[in-house]
Amino acid sequence: MTLQSDRYDLTDRIRAVLRSADPDAVWAVGGPDGAHAGSGDGPALDVGDVTAVLALWPVIGSLVAEEALHLHTPLTTYGAEAAAGTPIGTTTHHLLTHCAGPTAHSALASLAEHLTGSTLAELAATRIWRPLGMTGTGFTDGALYAPTADLVRFLSHLLSPAEHPITRAWITESLRIRTGELTPARGLLWHPAPHGTWVHGETAAVWVSPRLHRWAVLLPTRPPGHLRTTFRDAAFAPTPLAPEGPRTHR
Repeated sequence: MTLQSDRYDLTDRIRAVLRSADPDAVWAVGGPDGAHAGSGDGPALDVGDVTAVLALWPVIGSLVAEEALHLHTPLTTYGAEAAAGTPIGTTTHHLLTHCAGPTAHSALASLAEHLTGSTLAELAATRIWRPLGMTGTGFTDGALYAPTADLVRFLSHLLSPAEHPITRAWITESLRIRTGELTPARGLLWHPAPHGTWVHGETAAVWVSPRLHRWAVLLPTRPPGHLRTTFRDAAFAPTPLAPEGPRTHR
């Protein structure tokens, strides 16, 4: 089977999944060379749940690469303001792995802003989005908006050999189990999922599989329910979808 026919098959599989579940969902699947299939380019959309991995995660990674931030150093080392609202002994590693949701994300954003004197929006734009050519991405009224083309640029970079603006070391360290025997298993803001993927987001979601050299993004227009799972399987499973059965929602 040729690469072109593989991509037609992938598109057909995903469209079949979305046809009844959420035909207006925005989606794309691709690799280090860009998008292989998708719903097409469009205007910038509120990316919701994947904001942290598009803005916060790479900014923290850039500070680690500069050695301005060390994952296992208590936040109090960086000053009382950096540790505000966190338990004694909290580290950046704790916030990236053991905590989830707005509280941890807010603490990480405050830490980055304290260390640099710039806002998260400024840091993400200058350190990450502009170098990647993500000219349509930005915060508006506290929400992050990005067009599909910019999401493609970001996710393709994660599987490319490029070292800038997000280093290979940071990506590799983030996409491995960092929680030992604790459950749920987590990387650094990423969670392991089936088919060798790593996922971030509960409604809107992005998946990356270094093993398969493939990424996927889904921005649903309805409560996703089982759609997250069936979309992921269509995008990454090596065989056509099996009949519905008990599923997890990761």
